Amino acid sequence: MTTEQPYVLVLYYSRHGATKEMAMQIARGVEKVNGIRSLIRTVPAISATCEATESDIPTEGALYCTSEELKNCAGLLLGSPTRFGNMAAPLKYFLDGTSDIWLSGALNDKPAGVFTSTGSLHGGQESTLLTMMLPLLHQGMVISGIPYSVGELNTTAEGGTPYGASHWAHDAQKNTLSATEQTLCQKQGQRVAELALKLNR
Repeated sequence: MTTEQPYVLVLYYSRHGATKEMAMQIARGVEKVNGIRSLIRTVPAISATCEATESDIPTEGALYCTSEELKNCAGLLLGSPTRFGNMAAPLKYFLDGTSDIWLSGALNDKPAGVFTSTGSLHGGQESTLLTMMLPLLHQGMVISGIPYSVGELNTTAEGGTPYGASHWAHDAQKNTLSATEQTLCQKQGQRVAELALKLNR
C-alpha cells in the first residue's frame, strides 16, 4: 500500500489558452481540500497528415500525461475546447489509447468531471461536456457535475452548467474567465477532490 498523497488529475488540451486557464482554476479548487493534491497535465497536438512530431517534453506549460498518471489518479477532471460540439481530437486520441487501463479496471469507482471552453456563444458547450463523459463511463468512473447548491450556477450569465464548468472565450474579444466562471471551476475541482477522498478510502 502506498503512502503517497493521492491526486486529482486535471487533464486538458488547450489551443489558445482558455481551457488551460480553466484547468488552473480547477486545480486551485482541488488544492483547497486537505489530504489530496492536483496534478496538471496536457496532451500533445496531433496532425492528420503525419505521425507524432512533438517532443516528449513540451517547450512550455504542463507536461504531457502518461498512462501511469491517469491509471493512478484518485479522481479526474477532463477539459477540452469545443470542436463542433465534441472534444478536440488530441484529447480523444489520448483517450483512445487507454484500452489497457479499461481492461484493468483501474479507474473503476473513481470520480470524474469535465469542463470546456468555446469561441462561440452557442457552439456546443453542453454537447461537448456530455460526449466527454462517455469514455469516462466506459472506464467505470463516477461522473460528477456541478450541483445547483453552488449558488453561482443559479445566477451565472456567462459560463457554467450542471454538466461541468464552461467558458465562452469569444475568438475576437478573447474574453478572460469571469469571476463567476473562476468560482465554478474551483467549486468543481473541490467537489471532485472531496469525492475522491470519500470513494478511495
